[in-house]
Amino acid sequence: MNPIIKIAKPLSLLAAASLLLTACGGNNTNNSAAAPSSAPPSGASASPSASAAAGGDSQEKVTIEYWQYEYPSKVALIDELIEQFEAQNPNIKVKQTNFPYDQYNEKVATLVPAGKGPDVINLYYGWLPKYVSSGFLQPLPESAFPANEIESKYYPLVDAAKIDGTYWAIPTAVRTLALFYNKDLFAKAKIAEPPTTWEELVEDSLKLTEKDSNDQFVVEGLAWEPGAQLHHWYRDGLLPQAGGQDLSDDRRKILWADTPAGLEAFQYLIDFAVKHKVGTTGVFTDDVTAFKTGHAAINIDGSFRLGSLKADAPDLNYGVAQLPSYKSKSAPSSFWANAIPAGVTGAKLDASIKFLQFLTSKEVQEQWVDKVGELPAQKEVATQDKYLNDEKLGPFIRQLDNSKAHFFIDETGERTLFVDATNEVLLNKVPVETAFKDLVAKTQKLYDDYWAKADKK
Repeated sequence: MNPIIKIAKPLSLLAAASLLLTACGGNNTNNSAAAPSSAPPSGASASPSASAAAGGDSQEKVTIEYWQYEYPSKVALIDELIEQFEAQNPNIKVKQTNFPYDQYNEKVATLVPAGKGPDVINLYYGWLPKYVSSGFLQPLPESAFPANEIESKYYPLVDAAKIDGTYWAIPTAVRTLALFYNKDLFAKAKIAEPPTTWEELVEDSLKLTEKDSNDQFVVEGLAWEPGAQLHHWYRDGLLPQAGGQDLSDDRRKILWADTPAGLEAFQYLIDFAVKHKVGTTGVFTDDVTAFKTGHAAINIDGSFRLGSLKADAPDLNYGVAQLPSYKSKSAPSSFWANAIPAGVTGAKLDASIKFLQFLTSKEVQEQWVDKVGELPAQKEVATQDKYLNDEKLGPFIRQLDNSKAHFFIDETGERTLFVDATNEVLLNKVPVETAFKDLVAKTQKLYDDYWAKADKK
């Protein structure tokens, strides 16, 4: 969830390219897109120059380019949205360009500084600090995207797109994690309802786990892949539920070890693989594959997974429930956002603003839900009865008010450190306390290094 991140002084081209290696909120192999409407975008009013550039036969035609990574459902939806947008704005043409996910950030680092990049770019919110510090983006124009409107209309998690008091990107849709469960396997294990507490999740996972005579998994009670969504579940789910805090208010200090809650939450997550042995990494390729094929009874996954499950596993009998809670409720959230690169000016800037406003309109958000499964970014859109009462979307949306989006300094680096820490325990038999202490120290160093550079700007 994903699938965060840095604000330092501008980097050289080679340094930026090396820093911007692929990062995301875990296993993001499922997304899609939505279609727009002719109504004016909600949540922002077009600036005079944007309106002039977009409309009227007397205006000169302008072509802008939109970049996103190669995710089939999103690519198809953006194609549809471009057709709708161009029909409403005959003087603006939009070209969509896509790159493989693992090449995306490298392309940005190479082409954007050379002035050969997009006019509107789609990026994971966790990459924002790096993009900003590298000089790749320009702030959202206040005239078209007033900060007070963003903060009144969008869920609080959008604050992660605000750096040094300025918004740099805006989402069409947001994500949160929930509990996916296989109804047939639950019935087989005689479990009537999905778990609602930490204790019930452990009990149910044990009942649902099946192994063969060689002690190999037939069914994982809980799919366990720390590098997918579980590292998000820890930071913004388990940790606050146990009474801990993720970061200091100034986003400079990791607070996981400041109370016993941090270690308690880490131990809870580790125990599913080490103590309870209800799942482990890489058993059925990954957690998504295990759940799709009926080899995992429970998976902690994102709302973005709904679209791919519908397409890839149409006969899977599954349900969605809110994440089990402990001392309080909390759920991880994340989002992909759209931004405008730094070198875009003049008529292209006006057209890009108008396209970005279109992508955040109510009608586009609704199409995104229908075709991708991601949730509307604006509260007024998400809380419509048709979504709240939906069996699968409702549990996600009801968690958004209690959701948190971790501010990553380096999403890839932070995820790697977390996975390494779990492997130290699982594979190298390092005590949990030792692995946790080392994880906190190494993660803090990432933040210290980042802020040291940012403070020199």
